[in-house]
Formats: sequence, structure tokens, C-alpha cells
Amino acid sequence: MRNNLTGKTLLIIAILLVFVAGILGLPNGFSPAAIKQSITERIHLGLDLSGGTHLILQVMVDEAVGATSDSDLSRILTDLQSAGATGATAIKPHPKTQPQLIRVTGVSLDKDNAVRSVLEDHYALQYNITSGADNSYTLTMKPSVVNDLKQRALQQSIETIRERIDRLGVSEPVIEEYGPGNYQILVELPGIDDPGRVKDVIQSTARLEIHEVLGGPYMDEQSALQANGGTLPPDGELMKSDDGSSSAGQYYLLRRASVVAGSDFRDAQPSVDVNQRPDVTFILTRAGGDRFYQYTSANIGKSMAIVLDNTVREVATINGAIRDQGQIEGGGFTKETAQNLSLMLRTGALPASIHFLEERTVGPSLGADSIRAGVEAAAAGMFAVLAFMLIYYKGAGINADLALVLNLIILLGFMGYTHATLTLPGIAGVILTIGMGVDSNVLIFERIREELRAGKAPSAAVDQGFAHAWLTIVDTHVTTIVSAAILFLFGTGPVKGFAVTLTFGLLANLFTAVFVSRVIFEANLNRKQRGEPISI
Repeated sequence: MRNNLTGKTLLIIAILLVFVAGILGLPNGFSPAAIKQSITERIHLGLDLSGGTHLILQVMVDEAVGATSDSDLSRILTDLQSAGATGATAIKPHPKTQPQLIRVTGVSLDKDNAVRSVLEDHYALQYNITSGADNSYTLTMKPSVVNDLKQRALQQSIETIRERIDRLGVSEPVIEEYGPGNYQILVELPGIDDPGRVKDVIQSTARLEIHEVLGGPYMDEQSALQANGGTLPPDGELMKSDDGSSSAGQYYLLRRASVVAGSDFRDAQPSVDVNQRPDVTFILTRAGGDRFYQYTSANIGKSMAIVLDNTVREVATINGAIRDQGQIEGGGFTKETAQNLSLMLRTGALPASIHFLEERTVGPSLGADSIRAGVEAAAAGMFAVLAFMLIYYKGAGINADLALVLNLIILLGFMGYTHATLTLPGIAGVILTIGMGVDSNVLIFERIREELRAGKAPSAAVDQGFAHAWLTIVDTHVTTIVSAAILFLFGTGPVKGFAVTLTFGLLANLFTAVFVSRVIFEANLNRKQRGEPISI
């Protein structure tokens, strides 16, 4: 019995040391300041405690719809040529206000059936197709397709922003949909040092594309129109140049559909050009590289434009076939902007631009007040519970108090190992865990008292008390853990923190209230004579 008790005691001490290490880590010294710094490095404080930035973002989802219809427009023009409808053309009559609308005009009577067949075979799943006067056709994207594109744009924006924020090292950010149906995103960044840079990284679409150059440079938009007979080609669009050189401010006429874009970029890293100025080197995916190779092979001697966020950053002449690597040069990069652009290209382009609807900064004074109030409440509750257990259960109260302290150490150690974020709801979870721990001890102690009143010996009463209370304790803990799991699955940031804290606290309580508490009882009984009463 004594050897078994020694093994159990060593196990408890080992677990205690492991979780104390989880709380403290390896502090640089043992002064109060060093220990406090080590703890705060391992257990992060949430936005409501440490301060930070609260943002609500509006995703301009119509841009994602417009990008899809632009791609479809380019395909329609190619299909019209393949069908022999040389006089036919396709345009977007209202690209800003009705990005889902495409109109096909100029179809000759003898090609009407061929064009109708092409449109219905290739686009009827995505568009409602109606015919009009002069053999024209209007393609209107179906509402279900529009809604799907908007929802995908929102989810892709959330994933992209989350990856960018994670790469910046912001601990435990909250990034989630805000207000279903509004296409808005809630972003909470606790304890950030450079909110300006984070905002720049979030809002930049970093939409890098390579387009064929159809004409330019032009001094202004009017010059571009005059050079093209007063109207632009249906598959072309004007873009302003801003490459940091003397040609900045000029315009180029580009083919609307890009050669490569977005997901075609596999990697990007900051680098320097031959003059040691910062630039960015990018690498394409295999599919994007193959497509780029085919394009550059067939267009040697022509110009292509590197476009970033609808601005021409560089225009280059294709001197030979290029497969999968290139550079974005220009005098406008600094070291930091080159790093930011590389980060954004690595994490993927946002499908649409972002507008900031709300920005609120939580100051550290509010966090300090919240921490103080939460800690004071937890300390007061803990002290009251410990005092009650000592007064009401006498010697056994010491047993319960030791188990509760160990429970708290295990919970904080778990948070330290996982670098969890502590929020006010998390502190509430800690306090509730203490309450559940007391409840478990009360069940056990009252059952032991009943067995003692029934005339059983102290050792038998302890055995029966733990045996009979065990099922009730497991039942209460499992039901609470199931409730916490539902909160975690369907709750938002701080609510999830509360659920995690409560769940692990309850698991720790099963260990301390049942195993640790019983070991302490057994150690106490071993020091007593057979039949000697216990203090409870």
C-alpha cells in the first residue's frame, strides 16, 4: 500500500512540475519582473485585456463578380471567332453598376444559329440568355451564381486576411464574418505594435496580373481614345502607369483578360535589382508557368505589362520564352513595401478590394482595469472557496484546497504550453472551473460523511465515498463539456476561449478531485491508527 502511495505521490509531483514549467517557461532570472515577463510571453492577453485594434471591413464582392464576367467575356469573344461570326462582338455595357451583364451584338443573320448554339452550350449554366433586336443577345448571370461568387469572395477574403495576419505574428486574432448577408468581416488584433502596417497589408488586394499590351503609352485617356478611333476595343481597358520612373502617370491599353494572375503565383520573395534597389521576385505554379511559356513563345517582340492592383507597374518587351520566374522592378519600392508585397503575393490575392467601415482602438488602460477587476474577482472567489472548505470540512478542507490549487496550476500550465489567449470570458471559465472543482469535493466529502454516520470505518468510508460519487462527478462533467463543445463550435472568438478554458479545467478537475484528493486521504489514513477518526 505504501509503495503504491509513493508512486502516486511521485506522479502528482511530476505533473505539478510539468505544468509549473508550462506557466513559467525558462525565465531570465527569478525576480518578480522576470517571472511576470515569462508568464506574459506564454499566456497572451486578448483584446479586451491587453488592448488592440477592432476593425469591421466591407468586402466589395461586386468586383469578384466583375472579374468572373471579364473572364467569360474574353472566352465569348474567342468562341465567336471560332464560330465564324467575325462581325460579332461582346461587351459589358455597364461594367461598374451591372458587372453580371454581357451583351453580344453584330451577329449576322447567317451566323445567328451558330452563335446561339455556342452561347447555350457553353454559358447556359451560369447565365440567363435572352435574344434582342438585330440578332443581339444579353447574358445575365444567374442570381444563384452571383450569390455563390459573392459568398466565395467573402470566405476567400477571410482566409487570405487570416493568413496574412498570422504571417505578421499577431497572436490569436479574431477574423470572422460579421453580420450574415452583409459581406463584412470582423477583425480583432490584440496587442499589436504597428496597426498602420497591419491595415496596409489587410486592405491591399495585391492583385498581380500580367496582361498583353495592345497600345501605349498615352499621355492621357483622351489621347488613348483618339489613337483608337474614339472607342476602345471591346476586350481592352486603359490602365494608368505608376512604376516610380519618369513615365509614371501615362496610360496603356491592355487586353482585359490577363495571361496569368492570382492563384498562378506560387511564391514571391523580396530581392534587389542590378542597381541594388529593392524589388520582388515571383515564381509561377506549373500550370501558370506552362501557360506563360506558351504566351511568351508566341509573342516574342511584343510588350507585356505587369499590373498590380489595377496599376501598371512595369512594361517589358518579350525577348524570349519565359516559363515560371520573373521580377517586379521599379524605383518605387522600399525595403518594407517589397516585403509587404512579397507577403501578400505568397498568401494569395484578395478576390476584391476592402473598405474599412469601423476602426476602434482599445486602450491599455481599459485592459489594465479589466485585468485588475477580473483578477480581483478570481482571487476573492478563490479565497472565499478555500476558507469555506477549511471551516466546513476541517482537516479534509485542506485536502480540497490542495486539489483546487493544483487544478489551477494545471489549467494555467496548459494555457502556457498552447500559448493560449486569456480573455475576460476565459477568466470566467477559470472561476467556473473552481466552482465545479468545489462541487466535486462536496459530493465526495458528503458521501464520506454519510458512510461514517452509517458506522463504517474511516478507510471503508473513504473508499465508498469516492466509489459512489464517481459516477455523479463524471455525469456532471461530461454534460458541461458537451455544452462547452457546442459553444466552441458555434461561438465566436472570446466565447471559444471560454469554452476551451472550461473544458480543460473540467478535465483537470477530474484528475485533482478524484485522483489527487484520494491520494491525500490515503496518505492521511496511513499516518493514523486503524479505526482512528478522520477530520471531515
